[in-house]
Amino acid sequence: MRFTYVCNDCGRSFSTDEVMYQCPDCAKDNNDRYFPKGNLVVKYNKDDLSMLARKEQVSFYDFFPYPIVDRACYPVGDTPIVRPTRLCKKYDLPNLFFKMDSTLPSGSFKDRASQLVAAQALYHHQNRIALASTGNAGAAMSCAGAAYGLSIILFVPKSAPVNKLMQSVLYGADVIPVEGTYDDAFKLSIAYTKHFGGINRNTAYNPMTIEGKKSVSIELFAQLGRKAPDVVYVPVGDGCIYSGVVKGFIDLLEAGLIDRLPQVICAQSKQSNAISQAFVNGNFDAIKSATTMADSISVENPANGRMAVRYLKECAGWSVEVDDQQISDAQMELVHDSGVFVEPAAACAWAALVQDREHLIREKGKEVSVCALLTGIGFKDMKAFAGRASIPDAIENSIEAMLRHFNA
Repeated sequence: MRFTYVCNDCGRSFSTDEVMYQCPDCAKDNNDRYFPKGNLVVKYNKDDLSMLARKEQVSFYDFFPYPIVDRACYPVGDTPIVRPTRLCKKYDLPNLFFKMDSTLPSGSFKDRASQLVAAQALYHHQNRIALASTGNAGAAMSCAGAAYGLSIILFVPKSAPVNKLMQSVLYGADVIPVEGTYDDAFKLSIAYTKHFGGINRNTAYNPMTIEGKKSVSIELFAQLGRKAPDVVYVPVGDGCIYSGVVKGFIDLLEAGLIDRLPQVICAQSKQSNAISQAFVNGNFDAIKSATTMADSISVENPANGRMAVRYLKECAGWSVEVDDQQISDAQMELVHDSGVFVEPAAACAWAALVQDREHLIREKGKEVSVCALLTGIGFKDMKAFAGRASIPDAIENSIEAMLRHFNA
């Protein structure tokens, strides 16, 4: 599909077939104190979009700027919708459902962005992709690299969960732990690309990460019988997933396939709430420290914060902040009461929905069609369950021991 780049901040349009990352004017003064400027929005030709409205069936591939070759070798999409019967009854929300992106190839939502960045690299005849990650994006890109034969250079904070780092190592990525934060790893990965070339996959820095993530919204539209949900709760760290979700619905709206945008809710940890605070007070300062247990959404200076705040306003959404105890409780409730096993960042979406339930019902009614986007599988961070669950001690191999165990 034909497209141009448009700067999120100044509105300048760029028409090029070359790889482009940010608006050169707006990005030149970026620093660590404020949310970055100059991120680019991919805008499609209106005639191309309008043609999609006449198709009997649409796929998110129809809304991509690059062709996805050999889809079967790295199958992204078609993740299930879960109708959690027990939780629907418990919270009196009959049209509640979960979108289970924890079932993607590497176990997280980040496969959506990595699929499109791999397609971008192949289209431009590049075989090297660099990025920074706290784990999930790196694992997803490494998975795509293994599938397509691409070299992945991954910078990670040393504190990233070992399960996620081991995934990337096993996929064959060149993993480089950094003494510092995600933001430090982010800067090193950009410096790598400037020195050695290739494609940079960094969240929001490469606009194709947002384009890849928007596929979940178009997939939801198809799965729900060509309609959008009323409300979607999204776990938010750097703002890229949030922006991708809203961008998908914007593209559907501009194609004439839906007549309104769903309200997309920004779910953040109180210990990593930069975007929520910017939405409330209009201040785009980085926060001093992000300390949430949900490492995937632990960000001090969100790479796509400005676009996320813009989209929050455009879709008439709002933000919800929860603490780490609520996230942990939500994680346990999901696994116990719906059989859904997710990592802390994904559980943040459910924790926010639970906290927001009365407000949601007051605003939209009990029949609201509401989705919690669950973005990563629980095996990603098993340490999160320390002190909350343990393997029982073994019993003797005898009927007597079994009876004693059950106090019979």
